[in-house]
Amino acid sequence: MSHRNARLTVHGRRILVERVLAGRPVAHVAAEMGISRPTAHKWVRRWRAEGDAGLADRSSRPHSTPHRTSAVVEAQVCRLRTGRKLGPARIGPILGIPASTVHRILRRHGLNRLAWLDRPTGEPIRRYERDRPGELVHVDIKKLGNIPDGGGWRTVGRTAGDRNRQATTTERKSCTPVIGYSYIHSAVDDHSRLAYSEVLPDERQHTAIAFWQRANAFFTGHGITVERVLTDNGACYKSKLFTQTLTAAGIAHKKIRPYRPQTNGKVERFNRTLADEWAYLRPYTSNTERTAALADFLHTYNHHRCHTALDGHPPITRVNNAAGQYT
Repeated sequence: MSHRNARLTVHGRRILVERVLAGRPVAHVAAEMGISRPTAHKWVRRWRAEGDAGLADRSSRPHSTPHRTSAVVEAQVCRLRTGRKLGPARIGPILGIPASTVHRILRRHGLNRLAWLDRPTGEPIRRYERDRPGELVHVDIKKLGNIPDGGGWRTVGRTAGDRNRQATTTERKSCTPVIGYSYIHSAVDDHSRLAYSEVLPDERQHTAIAFWQRANAFFTGHGITVERVLTDNGACYKSKLFTQTLTAAGIAHKKIRPYRPQTNGKVERFNRTLADEWAYLRPYTSNTERTAALADFLHTYNHHRCHTALDGHPPITRVNNAAGQYT
């Protein structure tokens, strides 16, 4: 693609050559097309030497860069970055080179952002995305503490919050009221990021299976045929019944490698968004109020919230049959 200020595209250069070959002076053709005579001569010369291939855009990168930092120094910069997680301001004095040079080296090797590195190993994170909706769906569970009726201490203060806890439950553990937890089961499509979540009372296998059946119906309703499901190694997902349920529906069940949650990163990142933009968005006065707000969040996330991985578009824009216009 030509740069934004280019006067000629490949098609325009071909017209220039045709006019010159027709016998018209190069200076006249250049003036008509708003370019200089040297530029016009350049394209004619390239066409005569290479044919139509010579009219294509070329990189402006020089053939040689004698002042470029040596490969040995670049390797040392990369080792300090991946091994010690140091930035340009720290690496520069160690190797005796400017911090700006270090930054250019890190950018050249894709190491300029620590977020792109796996912290324990220092290896660049391999990001991937499936080619079509339904090819892979990430499934996970997030655990949240329940909210006592009337609000917890963040909403009404510690004295009133403790009183609400006492009134909400009769369960006690060492004289302390046990409110319990809610389990947010979520499924996120790898390609479109379309998400489905439910607030459920536990994370047992039968609960997980029932959730997946409803999630699968949700994706089917959007024209998505699920082919594979990726989960962690939680007890409910390791059960044979969960895998058999998927297999019976023609869906392959994949589990991540132990202690590698980043493999299931899309739903893990969705869990963080859930926490920031729903669970902890504002103080809720009851567990029921928080649960009721989930539906609005999911609609906003799927249909209106811009997603940086989708060039600022919401997930629904990547769904094949979003409006149900095809049968």
